[in-house]
Amino acid sequence: MMASIRIEKNLSPTMQQGRSTYRWLSFILPVMIFLLAFLSGSTATAQASSFRQAFENFVRTDGIQGAAYVMLDLGKISTSDYVGMADVELKQPVNSSTTFHWASITKTLTAVAIMQLRDRGQLSLDDPILKYIPELARMHSNNNDISRVTLRHLLSHTSGFQDPTWPYRAGKPWEPFEPTEWSQLVAMMPYQELAFTPGSRFQYSNPAFIYLARVIEKITGDPYQVYIQKNVLTPLAMTRSFYNVSPYHLAADRSNSYEIVVDEKSAQTLRSYGREFNTGITTPNGGLNSPLEDLAKWVGFLSGASASGSPAILDRKSLEEMWQPVAPVPDSHTPPEFVGLSFFLHPRASGKDVVTFVSHTGEQAGFISFFILNPQNGRAVIAAFNTVHAEGESAAAKQAFNDSMQRFAALQSQAMAELR
Repeated sequence: MMASIRIEKNLSPTMQQGRSTYRWLSFILPVMIFLLAFLSGSTATAQASSFRQAFENFVRTDGIQGAAYVMLDLGKISTSDYVGMADVELKQPVNSSTTFHWASITKTLTAVAIMQLRDRGQLSLDDPILKYIPELARMHSNNNDISRVTLRHLLSHTSGFQDPTWPYRAGKPWEPFEPTEWSQLVAMMPYQELAFTPGSRFQYSNPAFIYLARVIEKITGDPYQVYIQKNVLTPLAMTRSFYNVSPYHLAADRSNSYEIVVDEKSAQTLRSYGREFNTGITTPNGGLNSPLEDLAKWVGFLSGASASGSPAILDRKSLEEMWQPVAPVPDSHTPPEFVGLSFFLHPRASGKDVVTFVSHTGEQAGFISFFILNPQNGRAVIAAFNTVHAEGESAAAKQAFNDSMQRFAALQSQAMAELR
């Protein structure tokens, strides 16, 4: 906790924009590689103790107000830790009921929904996106490349679509947190272009998952959130999970979130975002809220564990298909990192000892989180934090932001070492 810094309430909408997962990846991957090599010889017991220590050190060093993690063995929670405050002003501690915002981890639910429809014979991953969203034909591209963008390209961040959904950031107070209506995205399409030939390389894209959600809606007739409720949340008994603004009966458990702003003299100000916000049209790429024990049901499903008596969410072979490398992630150095179909892949060791970890991170509106899964043994770590460092303009702010990302990377490396 940070007793010495000043607290301000309610960040303006322009300060609430989420930074993308890829921006974090470009910093964290080299650190993860180094630390995994360093930690590979530890015993399982020492590793578990080391992860808890690393987690609590990160919370303390990074000035995080509230955080939690759980470790899973085939969907069952084996270890957990809840620290700090969900709401500083209300003196509300983090506990097992605390609701965190999961930001881009939402994309993994959207991707699995697409695979459900593929397995039911309702679409092909090689379908062109123009089949479902003809409005995208207005976007500029070389040699009409937009006509060659497929659902597979969108799932794997290889479509050439831009990273931010709302690219016009000038710091004006009237700028939205996120666009709220589909018509706003359509209006921008004639003034955007594909960055490269589809399938030729990786570039993280938030709008791609909005387009995938539109595909779900076109095929099923259900709004995106209704489809996910019917086909993912309800079958997994994720009864405390929801999108955007809290239902009345869950509002008291929602965590506030915070941003640490560092000025040119290194003085720190802690700014509160407020407990409620709406991710608007970007809900399919970042709108999910859940307590850790609910998200553990999702990661448990990914690990191969199923809720008792629940119908199958997705065939295991289809999940494993999502975990095949599609494109290398830039700046991942050696060994390489890859993106699959929405999931990020981290091969470690070589030969018979190789383990490919499956992960995703999320960061938006003062929350930052990750999950990491070892598909070989079904073990996983989920962690969430309600405080981030602002990416300011001063040298001190930039240094604080970069240091924070490096520490976040080190914690994920520690998690991978524990899961081997």
